[in-house]
Amino acid sequence: MTATHQGTAGGGATESSNALRDSFILGGRAIREALRTPDSLFPTMFIPLFFLVVNVGQAAKIFPSEGTPFLFGQSYGAFQLPASLLLSASFGGAGLYLVEEIEGGYFDKLRATPISRMALVLGRLYAEFVKTAAVATVMVLLALAFGIRIKSGIPGFLVMVVMVSLWAMVFAGFMQLLALKTRSAAATQGGSMIFFPLLFLTPNFVPRDQLTRPMEIAATLNPVTYIMEGVRSLVLEGFNGAAIGKGFAVVGVTMVLMLALSIRMVNNYD
Repeated sequence: MTATHQGTAGGGATESSNALRDSFILGGRAIREALRTPDSLFPTMFIPLFFLVVNVGQAAKIFPSEGTPFLFGQSYGAFQLPASLLLSASFGGAGLYLVEEIEGGYFDKLRATPISRMALVLGRLYAEFVKTAAVATVMVLLALAFGIRIKSGIPGFLVMVVMVSLWAMVFAGFMQLLALKTRSAAATQGGSMIFFPLLFLTPNFVPRDQLTRPMEIAATLNPVTYIMEGVRSLVLEGFNGAAIGKGFAVVGVTMVLMLALSIRMVNNYD
């Protein structure tokens, strides 16, 4: 009986190890694709920075650093930076790349190999994590050059990049789900636009308690709000355990949901 349990446990550990190994292999391939076409990363950084400049230009005089309590002595750009980071996390192309692989027959070839089904899901998501972490790092460094400071310091910066990059994995995962379901580039591209309403139904321009009641309710029901508030707390306040915990909780729950649905979809794919 003990030997049976040990064999089962050993088999489970081996399967998990193989899934991680296969995920890194497929993820490395996706990263190399991105490096061969660096121009594909341009919108990921340029568009969020464009919105950051525009939003700060429109509202910075309305919310001066002195006399605006929710800025904690920083500029309005520091308040807007988390929104730009989350916007950059929504530009992942995992879903569209998957459609290309489906149409070209490469996805079917992968399914015919001994590669773990988990790796088929996680491979490109791992690549999205790495790409988003790199883009977020560059964006924060640019923000520092313009006087924005990360109140939580280097440890907080690392936590912030991890949270944003994990959210990029979740978002890209749901786009992969859509790609598996529709097998259509147009439908997958259209589905990615759902993030924009979610981003603007947040305390994007002012804190949640300063929104009108209907907007406050919408923001409270919106999971992206808690990720934004978690990242924002690291920029403006330091380590706010409650805000950071809620942000990671949302990422964790949506990650589990996305992975469960994705693996089920891959297993039932025909």
